[in-house]
Amino acid sequence: MGVYVVLFRGVGGATQLPTAPLRAALTEAGFEDVATYINSGNAVLRSARPRDETVEAIAKICAERFGFAKAVYAIPREGWARLIRNNPFEVEAGAGKFLHAAWLAETPEKQAVGALESLSVDGDGFAVVGDVAYLSTPRGFSKSRLAERFDKLIGVPNTARNWNTVLKLMELAERLG
Repeated sequence: MGVYVVLFRGVGGATQLPTAPLRAALTEAGFEDVATYINSGNAVLRSARPRDETVEAIAKICAERFGFAKAVYAIPREGWARLIRNNPFEVEAGAGKFLHAAWLAETPEKQAVGALESLSVDGDGFAVVGDVAYLSTPRGFSKSRLAERFDKLIGVPNTARNWNTVLKLMELAERLG
């Protein structure tokens, strides 16, 4: 059985994915120890299925039960731990909302990475390490030109979480053994 951190792209605002019914539906489908974290598209679960089948099954449940047809990512616990280890930025206590990790579905083109690096001004930082883009925005995510332009310029499907959420999801995944 594999432990996965499951991220749903685009939850929030007008797009909702109700957590209690989602946990029930995933449990009904045979996933074990399903936990959700805040109402913004985060879950942790145990699955006997390979990763691709896990994503396919979750996406089907979301589409059929909740009308949610956006991307679903399932990152193995080991991949999530690697995401944390590979973070190139320091995170001071209480600053977890200023660092974001975006899980990338594909490798972005070098010119896209270069364009985003050029927006790393006024203390902002940007790096791509493996399947993850890291955005450090010490003045605040909403005040960062880098953050504002990230999704459009990166050019590949992705979903981002702030560092507080990243660490909480790791804590939940570790509880599953």
